[in-house]
Amino acid sequence: MEPTEVPQTPFPELEQRIQALQTKMTAEDMDGILVIQNSDLFYFAGTAQQAHLYIPAAGPPILMVRKDLARARAESALERIVPLSSPRQIPDILHEYEYPQPAALGLECDVLPVNLYRSYQQTFSDCRILDASNLIRMTRAVKSAYEIELVTQAAERADQVAGSMGALLEPGLTEIELAGLIEARARALGHQGYVRMRLWGSEMFYGHLMSGPAAAVPSYLASPTGGTGTSPAFAQGPGFRTIGRNETVLLDYVFAWQGYLADHTRIFATGELPDELKQAHDAMLGIQEMVKKAARPGVPAGELYELALARAVESGLGNYFMGAGDRRIRFVGHGIGIELDEFPFLAQGQQMPLAAGMVIALEPKVVMPGKGVVGIENTHVVTTEGLQQLTVFEEAITVV
Repeated sequence: MEPTEVPQTPFPELEQRIQALQTKMTAEDMDGILVIQNSDLFYFAGTAQQAHLYIPAAGPPILMVRKDLARARAESALERIVPLSSPRQIPDILHEYEYPQPAALGLECDVLPVNLYRSYQQTFSDCRILDASNLIRMTRAVKSAYEIELVTQAAERADQVAGSMGALLEPGLTEIELAGLIEARARALGHQGYVRMRLWGSEMFYGHLMSGPAAAVPSYLASPTGGTGTSPAFAQGPGFRTIGRNETVLLDYVFAWQGYLADHTRIFATGELPDELKQAHDAMLGIQEMVKKAARPGVPAGELYELALARAVESGLGNYFMGAGDRRIRFVGHGIGIELDEFPFLAQGQQMPLAAGMVIALEPKVVMPGKGVVGIENTHVVTTEGLQQLTVFEEAITVV
């Protein structure tokens, strides 16, 4: 692909996604959905320019763009792309295209700021405002062949990033120095830099690279690993700790390629490790293989977490599985696509059944305070035979 070429989601792909959402809208008696969040805009319109996408329950959508209209027209394969000066114009634009004003309008209420919500209430004063976020996330949960190919390409690049650790990792570097070297490699491979997350307050820059006991430092993030970070302003990930000898180095980086993500964790070591850590790592590899075989269409997502937890307890690692003590995270995997926290969640109590085409990051890990983190994470596709693994770099602890 030439640098000047604009990657464009094919129109049949966008059309299929929109029609799938429209089917769900009809079942919920929703007349239209107004999409404004970047990830959802990219998914349904193929562009994340500043815009409002109106998807009616029937008929083609209208992409109303505030900034930048020319880029939106170059990036999106949708047919109806029009300028927008203010959201207050939206009812008039709908009227111009002969769409009735919606009696029930869906919004992304899980991510929409309150002030924007109130402004839409005023603009659409004669209609009921409904939460469309679950319909949108359910539509996005099952990936098309087109999406799986992009995730596969991201996974290939994630493996290449892991492959660069052998030449870059050496005791005496600080975590943040090594992170910079690894991130430069990822950037050269086309990493977009920012990793999108949906949960309010969640944010991530590439991922987590931590060494020894620092990898076991907890943080605010909904993740088994935390890390000290560089300051309380961004208290996660690599910090200024110097990497020592005979300790683990965790590389838990997400590769973001043309909007799509692959999540990937590998453990490296700067010399000989205690048997306790090596045995715990092997136990996590065993849990991964067990869950991969059990994760078939129709299986409730929460059952897979319970299966993994039971095996961890049997191995004597229950108190360190997915975190330490009361700070343990009650999941073993999560959906992934355009965002890092998509449906389904392999989490305690989750009843959502798996479906073929879902993409899942499976990440059984052990967190031992004062010692380090071991375990694995790979990106997989749900198939009728179980999970098809996309990230395939060596899974054993790599001694550098």
